[in-house]
Amino acid sequence: MEFGGTCDPRDAGLDPGRLTEAVELIEARGAVAQLCVVRDGRTVVDRSFGCSPNALFWLFSASKPYVAVVIHQLVESRRLHLDDAVAAYWPEFAHNGKREITVRDVLRHRSGLSNAGSYVGEVRAMTDWNRSLRRIEETAPRWPVGTVAYSPLAFGFVLAEVARRCSGTPIDELVRHNVLEPLGVEDTYLGLPADLWGRHVPIRATGPLGPFIQSVVNRRSTREAVVPAAGMSTTARDLAAFYQALLEGRLLRPESLALAVEPSSEGEYDPVARAPVRWSQGFQLGGPRWMEGAVSSLGSLSSPRAFGHNGSNCCIGWADPDRRIAYAYLTNRVGRPQPDLLHHAAVADKILEAAGT
Repeated sequence: MEFGGTCDPRDAGLDPGRLTEAVELIEARGAVAQLCVVRDGRTVVDRSFGCSPNALFWLFSASKPYVAVVIHQLVESRRLHLDDAVAAYWPEFAHNGKREITVRDVLRHRSGLSNAGSYVGEVRAMTDWNRSLRRIEETAPRWPVGTVAYSPLAFGFVLAEVARRCSGTPIDELVRHNVLEPLGVEDTYLGLPADLWGRHVPIRATGPLGPFIQSVVNRRSTREAVVPAAGMSTTARDLAAFYQALLEGRLLRPESLALAVEPSSEGEYDPVARAPVRWSQGFQLGGPRWMEGAVSSLGSLSSPRAFGHNGSNCCIGWADPDRRIAYAYLTNRVGRPQPDLLHHAAVADKILEAAGT
């Protein structure tokens, strides 16, 4: 089978048979997709399924690490500190019991601010920056500060506004100048440029919320908006390049990356994610899940040191420093949480098996 990479899998120490099985799982599912696997800096798999290699997928929450990296870069430059209160930069944030929430709390999904009002309300407001900020200012934490509770959208707006206020630069410009330009990638955007609309991949959503999800996410105004926690448009090639750069220390110093991927929860049940996610400070982590039937989207065979982020069981990117792999698998299908999660885990496991796990 042709894998589309720049080197023979055997030259990178990967078993072609297992890679073939990963590709067959994707083909059998029948979704529009891209898969890119890099090992030791060499692209081993670069395949597109039902789309062109430069088709642009909406990442959902697989976007979050881009914003987290910007925050850690600002810490490196001493422009902010993780234990500073968010309100130290954004005074209006302190309203309704949020004065003590720190930047670190937000990164760890321990701010108690899982959403601003309601999740559906957040989704409806997410293309309007000022409206989204006002909702966050007016809301009270749903959970006590320190409680693990995933924040799907508020996470991004809070961190992006902190970054803007301490640097004077909007988050889309920070991502472009501090992350994308150093990477040298040309197909990643926080807010899709209008002239690239023809390259976007529409989402196919199923389940009771399927029509609502499609009506929102496939809307031009949504794809073109700056939605920090969910709105990256990119290719699998570019997402894999992002994780490869993190492995190589090109975006964060080694000590900064070590801090970013330091576990902040081990086996605690996240009532919003409805799973025992291993969180760090901006990433999800691989490794075992201490709950019967629970599995990581990074793969059931993933290393505890693997880090990345799942996006609605639709798109995912991760890096495994132990196996020296950067991985991106993007699809257009969302809406069946458990089957989709198991599919992503199965594809990841085939790649990990190819590395000799």
